[in-house]
Amino acid sequence: MKSFSFPPLSNKDAVILILGTMPGTKSLELNQYYGHHQNNFWKFMFVILKENQSTDYETRKALLQKNNIAVWDVLQHCDRIGSLDSAIKNETPNDFETFLEQHPKITTILFNGQKAAAFFKKYVQLKKNYHLITLPSTSPANAGKSYESKLQEWKISVDPSHNNTSTPHTD
Repeated sequence: MKSFSFPPLSNKDAVILILGTMPGTKSLELNQYYGHHQNNFWKFMFVILKENQSTDYETRKALLQKNNIAVWDVLQHCDRIGSLDSAIKNETPNDFETFLEQHPKITTILFNGQKAAAFFKKYVQLKKNYHLITLPSTSPANAGKSYESKLQEWKISVDPSHNNTSTPHTD
């Protein structure tokens, strides 16, 4: 089954770009990033950014905009049955060259899971240095680490009050 990603959630002042691989079945059905109720992405964002949790999608998007965080997916479209990244075939990446030119304040790119980082590395050539950080997937399929462990890794990378000490990388 052919799946297509959503347009990016971003504003011109975005400084962090969070990349997933491709929306899962539930997210596509709801037309929302990280729409599966068991995905921890939104829970993490509200905790890290010290705001009250909300299930309202417009409130969720506004939280990211207010904190200059952009969200997108590495892949524009692919063939996949179900939601597992391991089932992705015939993938095509999004146009990061244009996106990053249009968002010059972005300095950090966070990958929501290993597969997002792997597809990005496979397809994207960066023209300047960015902090590239691979974080544990917020997906319910990623049961290898505890909620608290994953939250702490995300907090270090997303929380504006933490200094980002990662080494910049280019591909």
